[in-house]
Amino acid sequence: MAFDVRPAVDFDHVRALIGPKRPDANVCWCLSYRIPSKLNNELRGPARGEYVAGLVHGDPPPGVLAYDGNTPVGWAAVAPRADTAFARNRKIPHVDDLAVWSLWCIRVRPGHRGRGISHALIAGATSFARDHGAPAIEAYPLDNRGRKVDLTMAYPGLRANFEAAGFRYVADTESVLSGFPRVLMRFNLA
Repeated sequence: MAFDVRPAVDFDHVRALIGPKRPDANVCWCLSYRIPSKLNNELRGPARGEYVAGLVHGDPPPGVLAYDGNTPVGWAAVAPRADTAFARNRKIPHVDDLAVWSLWCIRVRPGHRGRGISHALIAGATSFARDHGAPAIEAYPLDNRGRKVDLTMAYPGLRANFEAAGFRYVADTESVLSGFPRVLMRFNLA
C-alpha cells in the first residue's frame, strides 16, 4: 500500500499524531530534541502546542506527515541539525562539518502499525530534506538487532528500517534508549 507523505503544514493533523489527549498535558510534542532543554522545560501544557503551531506555519515546516487517503497516520520530525539539540548533543557525535539534517522521531498512529508507514516516512523525510537543499540526512535509530522494542521508546526508528531505505552506518553513539544502543546513520543527498 502506498502512503502519501507531505510537509507537516496542517496543525490539526500534527496534533492528532504527536499532541496530547488532554490539552493541559505535558507531552513531548516532539520538542525535546528540537529546542534547547531550558525552553523545553519551561514550556508547559498548552504552550507546547502553541510553540508547535508556530513551527507548522514556519519555513520549513517541522517535519512530514504520512496520509492514508485524507487521514494522517504517521509523523517524522526532520530539520537542519544546526537548528536542533543535536547540534550540541554530547552523546551523538558529529562526524564532519557537513550541514546535515537530522531525522529523530518517527510516530505511527496506533491501529496503523505494521503496514510500512515508517518506511514511507523515512523516504518522505529524506525527500523533504533534499528538497530543502540538505547535502545529507542523519538519523540516530536503535540498533535492536531484531529484538522487540517498547513502542514508546522506538521513536528514533530502527536501524534495519534505515538500512532498508539506503542509509549507511557511520558511527556508534553514547546514547542508549530502552536498553538498546543508538547508532548514527546517514544518507548522502548530493
